[in-house]
Amino acid sequence: MASTADTPAWIALFLGLYMLAVCVAELRAPGGWARLLDDFERSPALSFLTGAFTFTLGAAIYLASPWRPGDWLSIFISVIGGLAVAKGLFFLAAPDRVTALGRRVLTGDKTTFIAGLDAMLAAALIFVALSRLQTI
Repeated sequence: MASTADTPAWIALFLGLYMLAVCVAELRAPGGWARLLDDFERSPALSFLTGAFTFTLGAAIYLASPWRPGDWLSIFISVIGGLAVAKGLFFLAAPDRVTALGRRVLTGDKTTFIAGLDAMLAAALIFVALSRLQTI
């Protein structure tokens, strides 16, 4: 069982692994993220479930990660949880706006660039988490 002090590192590790897998999928078969936006536009139920899941996961991350002043990782993870809560609420309240924003961001070659940048951020998050957990 992880100690409370390790909770932000464990969350960072699993978040980094998730991000890396999603980015690799997009880099292997570009256009997957755009097809996800198509699905959101066609299915209000999918948009609702995505918003509810994002809200719930963000709340769990925010509540599980202790806020310790001076510990930048715990602060960062708490902020990520809070942003996920806000994103979930935004997705529930205005899914059409979220999809429109996604369309503007994920067009053409920008998707590959964003996936590559996110993959590097995910790798950094994994490295930080593993360093904090003293596994490397």
